Amino acid sequence: MVPLIILFGTLGVLFLINKFLLGGKLSFSFMGRVAMTAMLLLAGIAHFIYFEPMVAMMPDFVPLKLEIVYFTGVCELLAAAGLLWDQTAKPTSVMLIIFFIAILPANIMGSLKGVNIPGAEYGPWY
Repeated sequence: MVPLIILFGTLGVLFLINKFLLGGKLSFSFMGRVAMTAMLLLAGIAHFIYFEPMVAMMPDFVPLKLEIVYFTGVCELLAAAGLLWDQTAKPTSVMLIIFFIAILPANIMGSLKGVNIPGAEYGPWY
């Protein structure tokens, strides 16, 4: 839930700043990329702080769980940077689509296992 709040909260704040202070100078695409960057920064840093619950999310047969958690954290931090520049935003976006599909099973598994990661402790209904 926390990543979703960060994503939409950042987008809302940027929308209001753009409308009332900047006179609409920022594109909605840029504001969306900045909001996604904020969410990815939070998620990427969480991979290094809350690594134990993230390891617990993965199925038992997966090897090198801790390394995968760190690797995905680094991927999220790099993607956060890649979204900010026009030249890298599109390839980064395509990479993120593939990345989010790839990590979806671990997130579903974590929800079914009831893994307590701050902000995602609501179980399968979440």
